Amino acid sequence: MHEELENFERNHDWDLVEPPPNCHPIGTKWVFKNKQGEDGMVVRNKARLVAHGFCQKEGIDYEETFAHVAHLEAIRILLAFAASKGFKLQQMDVKSALSRMEEKVYVRQPPDFESARFSDRVYKLRKALYGLKQAPRAWHARLKSFLLKSGFVMGSVDKTLFLLSRGGDTTIVRIYVDDIIFGGSSHALVSSFAEQMSREFEMSLMGELRSSKAPKEPLSIKQSTQGTYSRIQTRHLMPMKMGRRWTEGISRDDRLTSYPTATRPDIRFAVCHCARYRASPRTSHRQAVKRIFWYLKFTPELGLWYSSGSSLFLRGFSDADHACCRIDRKSTFGTCQLLGTSLVPWSSRKQASVSLSTTEAEYIAAASCCSQLLWMKATLSDFGLRFGKIPLLVDSTSAISVAKNPVLHSRTKHIDLADIFTKPLEFGAFVRLR
Repeated sequence: MHEELENFERNHDWDLVEPPPNCHPIGTKWVFKNKQGEDGMVVRNKARLVAHGFCQKEGIDYEETFAHVAHLEAIRILLAFAASKGFKLQQMDVKSALSRMEEKVYVRQPPDFESARFSDRVYKLRKALYGLKQAPRAWHARLKSFLLKSGFVMGSVDKTLFLLSRGGDTTIVRIYVDDIIFGGSSHALVSSFAEQMSREFEMSLMGELRSSKAPKEPLSIKQSTQGTYSRIQTRHLMPMKMGRRWTEGISRDDRLTSYPTATRPDIRFAVCHCARYRASPRTSHRQAVKRIFWYLKFTPELGLWYSSGSSLFLRGFSDADHACCRIDRKSTFGTCQLLGTSLVPWSSRKQASVSLSTTEAEYIAAASCCSQLLWMKATLSDFGLRFGKIPLLVDSTSAISVAKNPVLHSRTKHIDLADIFTKPLEFGAFVRLR
């Protein structure tokens, strides 16, 4: 706690001043955390002073709060690209990600550290304290400005990606608030970047990338000369009984259940399917969840393998059932996209509308997969990769025919809205469906 306050004074992060008229200072609190090493042992006890951001008022204490953060799919793309090119990724953590802000914000003195002489005074912040709504945006702006001045180029699609090319060598940086993943083909350039960051900010160099906390769940990573291994616990078993259908309970939208399956493609469908009935679970639902846990218990050793030296090409797969849910008769579809031999994004969710035929269900699934492929194509262009026609494999000849020739008739004219997605594309874009 004393170290945290000494950092504030040394970096001139705030000033102790008389409260101005009509001032409503924001409260503060201490947050404690045990920092763990690679072996799981506690290596440091950390204290951080944070502000009560929930007390801020929009238009008075802050204006803009949005800040770019790396999506999990973007991190997987970087892992697959680095493994293919044969260089290892490293990570660093910012000790104090405080940056200057435009708004005037006042906070109360820290609990148990009030000044005896000036107990009625408040701190006027020069930099955005942790917990403030504008803190992530202020830090991202500061870090982006430094990287751009250092010669990096920000990604045209992904604003958390920065690249530096010199003499045929490339350094890649991806940021998630105060966590930074970086690597490159030149050890000298990577070391130079780490030194520059340490001089500009207070950084903790953590060595080779072994885990990532960006996607809310820790992602265990092991790198070698043969490739990158991302442990996610998969197995050629079935985490859910085939043909399972429920006719009881209340089905809810499963979009909020993506976080427990962020690194587990093998249980994506099963978890999302069970989570639809979390509002009113029955015995059959509990048995299905137990089966998932039983499946995970005996499959702890396998994971995703991103091989080294593999050629980088894009492929997409989509599939869908028809009216599988007995309650609302909506269809469930799944998609996955591969970069070379590396599985990067995948999804399994219920469709937003009721499909009147298998053709419509498969067509909607193909449109969703196509949009993801287009995003990957645009993102990978920042890495210097160019793709022509991208194969998209669809398990329905009827859906392929509709995609190739969008002729409207009584069975397809109601899905014309989904066909609007193809209008900005070049003619025959869906001909690449095979």
